[in-house]
Amino acid sequence: MIVVMNPGAGKEDVEKVTTKLQGMGYGVHLSTGENRTIIGVIGQRREEAAQAMEAMPEVERVVFISRPFKLAGRDFHPDDTVIEIGDVVIGGPNLVLMAGPCAVESEEQLLEVAKTIKDAGAQIFRGGAYKPRTSPYSFQGLEKTGLEYLQKVREQTGLLIVTEVMDQFTVDEVAGCADIIQVGARNMQNYYLLRELGRIRKPVLLKRGLSATIEEWLMAAEYILSGGNYEVILCERGIRTFEPYTRNTLDLSAVPLVKQLSHLPIIVDPSHGTGLAGLVPAMSRAALAAGADGLMIEVHSNPQEALSDGPQSLRPDQFAALLKELKGVALSVGRII
Repeated sequence: MIVVMNPGAGKEDVEKVTTKLQGMGYGVHLSTGENRTIIGVIGQRREEAAQAMEAMPEVERVVFISRPFKLAGRDFHPDDTVIEIGDVVIGGPNLVLMAGPCAVESEEQLLEVAKTIKDAGAQIFRGGAYKPRTSPYSFQGLEKTGLEYLQKVREQTGLLIVTEVMDQFTVDEVAGCADIIQVGARNMQNYYLLRELGRIRKPVLLKRGLSATIEEWLMAAEYILSGGNYEVILCERGIRTFEPYTRNTLDLSAVPLVKQLSHLPIIVDPSHGTGLAGLVPAMSRAALAAGADGLMIEVHSNPQEALSDGPQSLRPDQFAALLKELKGVALSVGRII
């Protein structure tokens, strides 16, 4: 349930209500707006608790939430969440662009791509130091060495870094390098990992699982939010269907639907969503038109020789050309690149 405070309720009023709720065994999460405060109440629904809250003069009303995702839903947090990382804002009027190779292969490779995507207009560099692969014989990433290379990219270009964490045991290690920690599709329901990410105070990019429903996806976000980390970015990256002509089916209808259900920012990964570089420009345009807050696009200097996901990677010149096209689409929906 959520407790809606009276307009103008002060800090002491909010503390009085939260103390009473905690004394009844509930967890509380505050959402403070311009005119009033909403208290998200975490715990088992009890009618007597709601009646006790409504009897308090500081409380305007109590509302029961029917959806299972309490903290990720708009009932608790009506306003859009905006995440600020230095000068980069995710969820505001400016669209965020994340780009880079699927896997970290070498220091030279990273710096070459990083400089070109920054010149094109990207703000965040993506690259996997740890790579979960379907085959145990495929390239698994450079791991700690890869993280060191990513740190050099930040130092030499000023780009923010987003990279994937594989399990709960390496969260601190990856957090020491990344500005945004990515949870890959295969780990979306790794609840031990999600709980650990709720402990830290660093933005998390949560990719949708291969066959996850939107509710399952938002419930995965709920794990992180319930731990106290409210900086979660959702990423639609395609789901598995019966269609064999693309790697996945990019579910762009998820973008406006998530915007209705949740306050969390959402970006789209058209590279994994299609698996084909030739489809990335069209799906990027469509994603922005659907309301996405940004894009994550794979870029490699020589896709034919990429150690991971070459067929879906754009060359740097193709990425630069795409960004010029996207400026018009962004303006048409009231956004800026």
